[in-house]
Amino acid sequence: MTNRYAVIGNPVSHSQSPFIHSEFARATGEAVQYEKLFAELDKFNEVVGQFVQNGGLGLNVTLPFKGDAFRMAQEVTERARAAEAVNTLTFRDGKVYGDNTDGVGLVRDIVENLDFPMEGKSILILGAGGAVRGVLEPILEQKPAKVTIANRTLIKAESIAHHFAPWGEVVASGYEALEGKTFDIIINGTSTSLHNEIPPLPANIFTARTLAYDMVYSKGLTPFLKRAQSENAGMLADGLGMLVEQAAESFHIWRGVKPDTRKVTNMLREVLA
Repeated sequence: MTNRYAVIGNPVSHSQSPFIHSEFARATGEAVQYEKLFAELDKFNEVVGQFVQNGGLGLNVTLPFKGDAFRMAQEVTERARAAEAVNTLTFRDGKVYGDNTDGVGLVRDIVENLDFPMEGKSILILGAGGAVRGVLEPILEQKPAKVTIANRTLIKAESIAHHFAPWGEVVASGYEALEGKTFDIIINGTSTSLHNEIPPLPANIFTARTLAYDMVYSKGLTPFLKRAQSENAGMLADGLGMLVEQAAESFHIWRGVKPDTRKVTNMLREVLA
């Protein structure tokens, strides 16, 4: 019997999830059918209900429906509760279970794939939107020395810092207040790279010991990573590894099997090239 899964979003045509999960299924021998589901902005619950009625077992949830999925889930994990967003839905025994694998995907890519520990490190995260909320709890689980959230609108950064205070030390900052400071890890959680822009960072914020990580991925270096390269950052990485790792965590939740991620990441990198 083939087990049905899908990614739901609006838009969803660009999603690499079917390719990733099909490769995971092929490598692990799991009988998985994975598709794309488009939903109108006001039809999320309806489309999900039809999917479940037709035998669907799980969904990956992309923009703009992660909040809808969080509200739909009857039981959620601690990391999903912290993020107030769900990107993985599981339908089992008449119940809806929600999880958020974005943060664990980011952490595994940095700590395991890039071999860059987070424990005891100073971390700067740029942005204060949903992408940042989705990764903070797993980052704080790694016990960094301090996490700084920088945003153009300081009050938004302060709101996130306050929300995540129970999980670890998080401080808010405007970009101008970063002048003269350096960090071990700088993560771009904004969408600026998608618009060929970069956040307004002060000069010389990157050093030879800094990992510059953009949660966006692209064919070549993103604008953020080009800036980091120009300041001789010690390591550069985009979000392709995070994409594959968060998918692998979803696959494990659904199938109980942990797929190898490096081969799939390399395959996607070749496609992008």
